[in-house]
Amino acid sequence: MSQVFAKGLTKNLSKFNSIFANKSFVRSLCNVTIGKDGLIKPIDKRTLQTADRRQTTFSDRSQLRYAKRLVIKLGSAVITREDQNGLALGRLASIVEQVAECQIEGRECIMVTSGAVAFGKQKLAQELLMTLTMRETLHPKEDATHILEPRAAAAVGQSGLMSLYDAMFAQYGVRIAQVLLTKPDFYNEETRKNLFATLTELISLNIVPIINTNDAVTPPMFVVEEENPVKGSKRSNLYEIDHNDKGISIKDNDSLAAMLSAEIQSDLLILMSDVDGIYNKPPWEDNARLLHTFSRDDRKNIRFGKKSKVGTGGMDSKLNAATWALDRGVSVVICNGSQDNAIKQIVEGRKIGTFFTETTTGSLPADTLAENARNGCRTLQNLSPAERADCVNTLADLLVSKKDFILDANQKDLAEAQRNGLARPLLNRLSLSAEKLRGLSTGLKQIAETSHNIVGRVLRHTKLADGLTLKQVTVPIGVLLVIFESRPDSLPQVAALSIASANGCLLKGGKEASFSNKALMELVKEALSTVGATNAISLISTREEISDLLCMEKHIDLIIPRGSSELVRTIQDQSQRIPVLGHAEGICHVYVDRDADLAKALKIVRDAKCDYPAACNAMETLLIHEDLFHNSNAAFFNDVCNMLKHEGVTIYSGPKLNQILTFGPPQAKHLKHEYGDLACCIELVKDVDDAVRHIHKYGSSHTDVIITENQTAAEHFQKQVDSACVFHNASSRFADGYRFGLGAEVGISTARIHARGPVGVEGLLSTKWILDGVDHSAAEFSEGGPRQYVHEKLPLPN
Repeated sequence: MSQVFAKGLTKNLSKFNSIFANKSFVRSLCNVTIGKDGLIKPIDKRTLQTADRRQTTFSDRSQLRYAKRLVIKLGSAVITREDQNGLALGRLASIVEQVAECQIEGRECIMVTSGAVAFGKQKLAQELLMTLTMRETLHPKEDATHILEPRAAAAVGQSGLMSLYDAMFAQYGVRIAQVLLTKPDFYNEETRKNLFATLTELISLNIVPIINTNDAVTPPMFVVEEENPVKGSKRSNLYEIDHNDKGISIKDNDSLAAMLSAEIQSDLLILMSDVDGIYNKPPWEDNARLLHTFSRDDRKNIRFGKKSKVGTGGMDSKLNAATWALDRGVSVVICNGSQDNAIKQIVEGRKIGTFFTETTTGSLPADTLAENARNGCRTLQNLSPAERADCVNTLADLLVSKKDFILDANQKDLAEAQRNGLARPLLNRLSLSAEKLRGLSTGLKQIAETSHNIVGRVLRHTKLADGLTLKQVTVPIGVLLVIFESRPDSLPQVAALSIASANGCLLKGGKEASFSNKALMELVKEALSTVGATNAISLISTREEISDLLCMEKHIDLIIPRGSSELVRTIQDQSQRIPVLGHAEGICHVYVDRDADLAKALKIVRDAKCDYPAACNAMETLLIHEDLFHNSNAAFFNDVCNMLKHEGVTIYSGPKLNQILTFGPPQAKHLKHEYGDLACCIELVKDVDDAVRHIHKYGSSHTDVIITENQTAAEHFQKQVDSACVFHNASSRFADGYRFGLGAEVGISTARIHARGPVGVEGLLSTKWILDGVDHSAAEFSEGGPRQYVHEKLPLPN
């Protein structure tokens, strides 16, 4: 099977490398190596010590799913009960289940475990309790207290611990092997060579090695000075084992796990502790912040507290071990072992614990950017409408004056996308041009022009009682998270709408437009700097997983997804606490009625399908009144099919049409489908109401069109079709913020909330109530009280 896979991999190596970022990912995932001749060869697992399996670590969490070999270290605080006498069996069972699942799905797992001392203490304590009465009888004056010797406890607990592991893993059909070590095993070259030969053999047999220090005989876990037997000088007993004499001190299980990971060339080391990860200062102190991603530059900003009362290593020890392993090509995550499914979530790329990477992004964490956006939002609110409009106009001018800078960046994205085989519809969305930029600039100037009376506009003015007046005014929603794919032109549109509506904004663009997005964000920041609100809008460029961003309900007030139906649906499903504004699909219909002007129909259908087939407002299904097929007007069916074919459109037939035609277009697999390309479905309906029923059943409530000269039929259609946009004798392509005169849209909403259809500035506003009184109290308005409500409607201020 591996030979077949390797053969297929050779044909698509360039595409495969683009997914995994470099050849080392291919090697680690598939157990293959790439020779000097370019051929892919399987790796003999028994020679893993010298095989070139890895060159660099994973650069972001999303790549952790490709980790093949895992070393999982369980600290004492993870598997030990709080009383330190016995194991936390429930927690341990969960970890064993996750390791077993990883092993079953094809990964290679090695465990480094603590717990023998705690398990032994539990058994010895029981033994002491059972013999307590006998000792008191024989020696009534003897002190009954007894201090348990840790080495004796380890000797008792080691066999029991392995029996427990064996029973737990057996439930999943996974075999294990115990490997007991002491520090001299690493110091002696012969025993060290035997150790790794044993480990590679166990791995090749699909057995999980469970490694533990032999605490019954091991030296104390601290550095001692001893005489160097060769030179007669003092040296630290660190047992450094690296080939280049730059090894790590094996003084706890963290350093042991790091050393093992490097030696067996592991892809991922998971250090499980009793804290969530690396904090910038002790987590119990105020304003302590968890570092979800750690790079070397973060080391100088970290201050450690006291280590755990359980185990031998503190958090600084874990940090040292993690960075040492990272230097040797091992990706590392430090996490809380008590968190549910921590291992599974880590290998799925979720933001669990602290991920160590060699890549230095230089950008702030997403939650910090969100806090900055909140503050920037307040700065924008304090500006005058004219100042916000000037800022948008500045951005509009920059799109034209710096078009060469933008287009150069866009060309880099297009070149990369073509190398990676990006689909044609996505390439169309990705592409920018001077014409597009001029159109964007014009749209942004429209936004600026219409933004002067948007924020703070009084919607309702009421006199509740004498001296008591109430106003309802428009205010920004707060901080927006806008997630978009492929289309970099979305970025300046959304930025301008956010500025005009005084909202803070986080933008998460697709990686296929990374160069374009960065270039456009530079212009946004330049425009914002003119009003002192640079941090109001930021680009999330740290490759944070969308699922993690969706959990920032304290920082983000509204999520607006723009992109494929898969993206939008995923966000709608995963966002449980933050409202989502958007549409999952753009299944737009054009219905040609019996009373249609057929020349108009051909023109509108061509525009709706062919003007920009990748757009969400493009026609996907053409509904034709059956009389235009059966009667003397049947020529229209041939005309519309010929026109679409001439435009390069692939035609599919609906079930009714397919039954009638002997030789015709292939039947559509499903009528509820968004092609997003030069393809569409044609179906017959018997009348207007049948068309409405079809749209309600298969449409997405986006945009639907009727073409008819019958005004009654048109009004009936527009009233009955429950979509965000319903047009008469006009192309579906008009469903657009710019064409509606909104300047641009942040997205098109098919939800039945305050904003529906193309969402411009007003869709990004909420309201608040402002009440002005003198000395009013609610009790005064009770029956018989001195004050009465009048609820008089007052004129709105200009």
